[in-house]
Amino acid sequence: MNRWKNPVRALVFSAALAVMAAASAVTAFAEDETRFVKGTEVNGIGISGMTVEEAVAQIESFYNAGYTLTLTERDGKTEKIKGSQIGFKVAVPEGLQAILDEQNASGRSYGPSVDNSHTMTMENTYDESLLDGVIEGLSCVSGDGIVMTANAYITPYAEGEPFTIVKEVYGNNLDLEKTREAIRQAVGAGAEELNLDSAGCYAAVTVTEDNEQLKAQCAVMNQCREMSVTYVFGNDSQVLDGETICSWIAEADDGTIAVDAEKAAAYVAQLAAVYDTADTPRIFRTASGVDAELTGPYGWKIDQAAETAALISAIQTGQSQSREPIYAQAAASRTEADWGGTYVEVDMGGQHVYMVKDHTLVWDAPCVTGNLAKDYTTPEGIYSIAYKQKDRILRGAKKADGTYEYESHVDYWMPFNGGIGLHDADWRGSFGGSIYRTNGSHGCINLPPDKAALLYDLIDKGTPVICHN
Repeated sequence: MNRWKNPVRALVFSAALAVMAAASAVTAFAEDETRFVKGTEVNGIGISGMTVEEAVAQIESFYNAGYTLTLTERDGKTEKIKGSQIGFKVAVPEGLQAILDEQNASGRSYGPSVDNSHTMTMENTYDESLLDGVIEGLSCVSGDGIVMTANAYITPYAEGEPFTIVKEVYGNNLDLEKTREAIRQAVGAGAEELNLDSAGCYAAVTVTEDNEQLKAQCAVMNQCREMSVTYVFGNDSQVLDGETICSWIAEADDGTIAVDAEKAAAYVAQLAAVYDTADTPRIFRTASGVDAELTGPYGWKIDQAAETAALISAIQTGQSQSREPIYAQAAASRTEADWGGTYVEVDMGGQHVYMVKDHTLVWDAPCVTGNLAKDYTTPEGIYSIAYKQKDRILRGAKKADGTYEYESHVDYWMPFNGGIGLHDADWRGSFGGSIYRTNGSHGCINLPPDKAALLYDLIDKGTPVICHN
């Protein structure tokens, strides 16, 4: 009898064959050390029975196939950034081989009692320039209906109008740099959702109309409308009025008043152009009663940089005040000729020197000035005594052999124009007249020794010296 004719026995036999085949396949599967054991997962993705290369392809395909980042905006709307728009790719890091090696080393165990699930951090890459382009095209970034957030602020200057505070605006515009950074981090981590509001991407109001610092600023700025700065120049004065000041000022981020430094500097420069006397032509009435027009370094000179800074500080107080400017160089008088009533006059044409103190002639003497024939003429001009010194050796230019053009000892040295000064000259037997034309000095004013001694005690550092021809 043919045994296959019995259907029951045939069914049992077929089942047995199936079980044997399955067991054989499982045994073969379990013994193939190039493939992961049954139940192996990475980040929830099954890779059972796969080689390392096949597992890499499986995992990357899973991530790359449909990556999308959903952005949730402040009003509940959503926008999506697809991986295909930004060249998004996931690269499986090294580590799968280590998992397989561990399975092989531990006997390739599997089943309900064995945990073959693993977690790995994927390496996400994307094209940053493509992502930036997608971000800039988002409706929440560049679409219609965006209201710009704005802090409360103080109105700019308007002629005749007080400064006031403009209320803050709560808008819905994004801080683009913060938004870019948050989205980059989300994409880099492979995140699928990002709430832009929770991530702090929206521009925020940081100063409201109730801000005490802002209110104090506004109050001081309005005080400036009532203030003035009066500059005093002897009997003269210049007033910087409040309206002009207000046209220079604005709110500053640090809570102070911002003053337009260029306008303040221009104003100080105007003062200097009118009131500086140093290096400007002035009329000097000589001892002989003749008016001589002279210039020279002596005189008033405003320190424009320092005074600009001082003026800005004065304005920031909001308080009216009178002031003299900061001078880089001061002279004797603002109410008369700037050399005042005490000075030394060197009359080179008359070869005579005069000392005037408090408008009274107190000393005079003949002199010898620079040699005209050798072009050592003493320069005209208005100068001042730099210092005075006793027992000094005066030297001329150094020659090639190391010696000096001349060396002269003087008891009284009173320089006023670089190396040019008043001093005694005991080597001379006479002074005055026309000696200077052919036998004059190298530019200094030679004086009789006894006269030089008296003059030395009459003058001080800073005493004006006025040379005219």
